Amino acid sequence: MIAALCPGQGSQTPGMLAPWLELPGASERLGAWSEAAELDLVALGTTADADTIRDTAVAQPLIVAASLLSYRTLASEVGDVVGLVAGHSVGELSAAAVAGVLDDAQAIALVAARGRAMARAATLAPSGMSAVVGGDPDEVLAAITAAGLHAANVNGGGQVVAAGGTAELEALAAAPPTRARVIPLPVAGAFHTPYMDAARDEFAAAVHAVTARDPRLPLLSNADGGMMPADGAAVLERLLAQVTAPVRWDLCQATLGESGATALIELAPGGVLTGLAKRALRGTPAVAIRTPEDLDDALALVRATPAPTTDEERA
Repeated sequence: MIAALCPGQGSQTPGMLAPWLELPGASERLGAWSEAAELDLVALGTTADADTIRDTAVAQPLIVAASLLSYRTLASEVGDVVGLVAGHSVGELSAAAVAGVLDDAQAIALVAARGRAMARAATLAPSGMSAVVGGDPDEVLAAITAAGLHAANVNGGGQVVAAGGTAELEALAAAPPTRARVIPLPVAGAFHTPYMDAARDEFAAAVHAVTARDPRLPLLSNADGGMMPADGAAVLERLLAQVTAPVRWDLCQATLGESGATALIELAPGGVLTGLAKRALRGTPAVAIRTPEDLDDALALVRATPAPTTDEERA
């Protein structure tokens, strides 16, 4: 069974949409999605510099657009071959579209609203995020809590992201856990923590205006690594709660290993999640799609992997 992985914030790079625009239909899709996002995704994804696309309100729609472009292109070649889908943080919006809970325009409109809300919330108090790499997992979590911070992302493979006030992050960096490194991340605020309460409240209006469909594919939740509900409205509530809740990607990877996933395809702009999978899901074939040139490798992996044929096999 093939699992599709949808990357999160931080995976964006300048010009990342440019090669996709050379493909048939991509320009039309991005034009429609730009209207949904109220952003010029074409310009932002082709000519904007790194500082511009680091803005949360820009980065999140760009990442989801790249993921959906790569997925639709792949599906146009081989059809519906994915048996399970998971997204990291904002990647859950991409995953919801792949699973059929949202259409592409809905996903882009929602992620744009999410990005704007989170960007505004980040201005309310000095905050940020730092990766804590290495060290004993229990000691790392204890040190984050002791510093008055939150474990916003537990990614597995010896990586936890601490989030909270800038002063507390600086103190953690000055006295890191034993055998661990603290690396500041270039993000605007403490995402997936109570610092985003205002963002969750603002995002709620956009979420509750959407009519969702029930997922047609098993969809993993960042909350606990388990399967999302089989009800579209309930999935949307999970996506809303995720704004302030930790991302437990370690648990998502555990479920991927237990679910019978025999191959992984990380949608554009890929690389981070397949890198984590090399440690947590050793031996599982994986392809990261970064540009259209990677589609041949993804197609080869699809053709080498038997597709699920029944609902039971998909689950």
